[in-house]
Amino acid sequence: MTLRQFKVWRGDASGGQLNDYKVEVNEGEVVLDVIHRLQATQEPDLACRWNCKAGKCGSCSMEINGMPRLGCMTRMSTFEEDETITVTPLRTFPVIRDLVTDVSFNYQKAVEMPAFAPPAGVAPGEYRMQQVDVDRSQEFRKCIECFLCQNTCHVVRDHEENKPPFSGPRLFIRAAELDMHPLDARHDRKEIAQQQQGLGYCNITKCCTEVCPEHIKITDNAIIPMKERVVDRRYDPLVVFGRKILRRDQLAPTVPAGPTVHAGPVTVADDQAPVNFSRGAGAPQGPEVNAAGHVNLNEMLSDRPAAASPFGEDITFPVDPSSLNYYHPER
Repeated sequence: MTLRQFKVWRGDASGGQLNDYKVEVNEGEVVLDVIHRLQATQEPDLACRWNCKAGKCGSCSMEINGMPRLGCMTRMSTFEEDETITVTPLRTFPVIRDLVTDVSFNYQKAVEMPAFAPPAGVAPGEYRMQQVDVDRSQEFRKCIECFLCQNTCHVVRDHEENKPPFSGPRLFIRAAELDMHPLDARHDRKEIAQQQQGLGYCNITKCCTEVCPEHIKITDNAIIPMKERVVDRRYDPLVVFGRKILRRDQLAPTVPAGPTVHAGPVTVADDQAPVNFSRGAGAPQGPEVNAAGHVNLNEMLSDRPAAASPFGEDITFPVDPSSLNYYHPER
């Protein structure tokens, strides 16, 4: 056990200051352990929000040496022994007391977000979607709502006046998740993100991605794709030119008539489900080969019926994983 130097912010909405403390630290402890020891030995009225102490509830969000982090996931071993560790509340949100801030801004923005719209004619429990669509949005479901991304976003961190029109990264991944959902019946997610959530305020500095404790690629996988969708619809030069020369009733609709799935748009009748889950498989197709007689990688990874197996035709399943040697699209 060693004594470490800390600076902890004490105060409320009316003001406060950084107080100096020397606190005992054991091997393997995290910053939240030290805060608890400080409460037990020196400052019993120190306010700190926490719950699971396992990095899954997002309650113990704070700024440690100026970096938005979870107190329960920041190990003391990451700091030098002679380093003074400064612990302050989240800067973007109003301070209630000490390390506790009012994060109700985020919940208000969540209320304004249109919820998932179930497809017509499909009862709960009957939803079906392809695995690739599940994988695409599963990453965004890992969010623990620690609001570190909201706190570090300079759009609201440095400009309080931007809070009314700007929802922030946490809500952008929710908007992206719903927009990418093949069974969501709403088709105006992009317009809502642009006009009501302030998507255009974001200049993709990726600071939100850097502080995410769940390692969600907020910028690359959510915000940039949403921006690209908005640009395609609102700023495509051909679309702009068409609006200049054609009447509004002559323009092709920019919103599809029904939900889409990974395989492409689906024709939807008024009295039918948006996806025909009982549709039959197409006719088998043979693999395409190049001039050298080799099957292309895209053919090997195709989800077409009867496409060539990347393992060959003489392989029986299950396959020994140690014997596999094939190209992985993510590597």
